[in-house]
Amino acid sequence: MAGGGFAVDAPSGGFDGKITLSVIITCVVAASSGLIFGYDVGVSGGVTTMVPFLKKFFPAILRKAATAEVNMYCVYDSQVLTLFTSSLYLAGLVSSLLASRVTAALGRRSTIMLGGAIFLAGGAINGGSENIAMLILGRILLGLGVGFTNQAAPLYLSEIAPPKWRGAFNTGFQFFLGVGVVAAGCINYGTAKHSWGWRLSLGLAVVPAAVMTIGAFLITDTPSSLVERGKIDQARKALHKVRGSTTDVEPELEELIRWSEIAKSVEQEPFMTIFERQYRPHLIMAFAIPFFQQLTGINIVAFYSPNLFQSVGLGNDAALLSAIILGLVNLASILISTAFVDRFGRRFLFITGGILMFVCQIAVSVLLAVVTGVHGTKDISNDNEILVLVLLCLYAAGFGWSWGPLTWLIPNILDNAMSL
Repeated sequence: MAGGGFAVDAPSGGFDGKITLSVIITCVVAASSGLIFGYDVGVSGGVTTMVPFLKKFFPAILRKAATAEVNMYCVYDSQVLTLFTSSLYLAGLVSSLLASRVTAALGRRSTIMLGGAIFLAGGAINGGSENIAMLILGRILLGLGVGFTNQAAPLYLSEIAPPKWRGAFNTGFQFFLGVGVVAAGCINYGTAKHSWGWRLSLGLAVVPAAVMTIGAFLITDTPSSLVERGKIDQARKALHKVRGSTTDVEPELEELIRWSEIAKSVEQEPFMTIFERQYRPHLIMAFAIPFFQQLTGINIVAFYSPNLFQSVGLGNDAALLSAIILGLVNLASILISTAFVDRFGRRFLFITGGILMFVCQIAVSVLLAVVTGVHGTKDISNDNEILVLVLLCLYAAGFGWSWGPLTWLIPNILDNAMSL
């Protein structure tokens, strides 16, 4: 089936692509790395609505919120709070630049373990934070861990999954990311009333990190990665494990060895190969899809949905509960993508999801401008509060079946296609 103009879904080389129990277990463990990113996305916005957390680290926000007339758009206008959120992304940017070489040198499995260990350390520091410096340090470690795992896990899934079902298996990463968001929302809701609640919410990030890191010990690296590093016997064992003990894996192994030798025989720097004319469409798509995913605004909604709901008039509990509802809708829509991505193709899901997201964003903007005024000082009715929630849920649904899972899937498939 064609995906974005490239024929990438047919079983390569005619090798057996059946689903085995080992493939399922291996892919579930690898996809669970989405838990750590999802948990952090879900927990950050909720924690920043907790009064004990704000009182300890950001008291200026509480003073601003207590004023008689406040602009709803500027309640959380704090550069330090922005640094708390964005430091993860800055660290993730740095580690992602290194992650490709680390993944090639150490393997996909080892990189997942490395990212999980770093994330675990960051979660522990955040949970025990006593000042802004500790908070930022913890966030930086979280970002470094996310950068490594977000590079290695989707690539692992693309390489280990049967070609016919690669799309469905790869959406598992986004599914676990959604599970992490919902879990974080539920924990925030349960801990919000306690003075120590923010510590528990931030500190529990060590749980998904531990699950992923321990799980990585139980799986094998991908055959492609093992062949690249000259571990032929281990690659043969890995193929037997994921394809089935009775399957003749020698033809597939020989194919992997052949392509690895071709790649190593290229005289120029391998990285420069992607700039050749024949790979230009791959290069454009591999950069454009993640870039435009960031421009969809999903990170604003994911991180700050509790703050947004609180700003439009919902109470603290109602805002956290609304964030959970938003996460559940997104999670359900990811299942839609899993069911249909290999049937209808990537392009159809991109178009339908993108249109729905665009319409909902415009509708929310117009609604807030009309009912709260340009300066955001007018009160908003309960009906309009609910309407904002409904529109954002539709927006999250559109993202969940399109730009969410497909952003992780397509660049890694393009990488595989460039190897063929």
